[in-house]
Amino acid sequence: MKKISIAHSPDADDAFMFYALTQGKIPTEGIEIENVLCDIETLNQDAFNGTYDFTAISVANYPKVKEKYLISPVGASVGDNYGPLVVSEKDLSISDLKKTKIAVPGENTSAFLALKFLLNDFDYEVIPFNEIIPAVLDGKVDAGLIIHEGQLTYLRTKLKKIVDLGEWWYQKHNLPLPLGVNVMKRDVPEDLANKLITLLSQSIDYALKNRAEAMEFAMQYSKDTPPDLADKFVGMYVNDHTVKMPDEVIQAIELMLHQGYTRGIYAQPEKAEYFNWN
Repeated sequence: MKKISIAHSPDADDAFMFYALTQGKIPTEGIEIENVLCDIETLNQDAFNGTYDFTAISVANYPKVKEKYLISPVGASVGDNYGPLVVSEKDLSISDLKKTKIAVPGENTSAFLALKFLLNDFDYEVIPFNEIIPAVLDGKVDAGLIIHEGQLTYLRTKLKKIVDLGEWWYQKHNLPLPLGVNVMKRDVPEDLANKLITLLSQSIDYALKNRAEAMEFAMQYSKDTPPDLADKFVGMYVNDHTVKMPDEVIQAIELMLHQGYTRGIYAQPEKAEYFNWN
């Protein structure tokens, strides 16, 4: 039996996606899965060191780890005319945001990169993603960049949406906003890598066909989210784009990396490299 480490975020969409693979619902064909759950910024940091064989990372972080990893064509998280939000108790304009301290979930996240594209320079403080809404409500910061289920649960608070970065990106480029991808270490043998990506595809297919069962499992990672909102959130980020990356998502990733270079965020032109799944 071959052992392989898989890491992803402890949120409902990833739990839903990996449910069948990690909970024995599909045969793993001689692969022993070591499943690790960490927040996305920790996973981004771990990818610098090549800690896991197969891991979720932010698209924005890929240029920094591409020497170690190839992008999987299965398992992408994409905002199709929706995405991370900046929220505040105050009525703020885009100009106001440039003068406002904003809580962000990490400097390596795609949400942070998209906000840099919008605002260029701005004042910010890195706060764990699940603490951002409370920080804004408590007045510790004037605005927050929210990801994961917070994109829906903020509606239960008095916070106001200032900008939806997925909407802004779509209106500007007519493309979805690429947020997260799964990546495979380059030194994983090709046959094993192929098998694992196929298993993830089967896992997603199982979850979509057995939605209630998979959602019941995923809800343990969204205990503070009402079931209807958790189900909506999963539907936003586990869909046709996740089953297999279409050309428009590849195009959007290339655009994000190109803009990162032209804005001086990446030191050299970067092009994503994908595992040739067959």
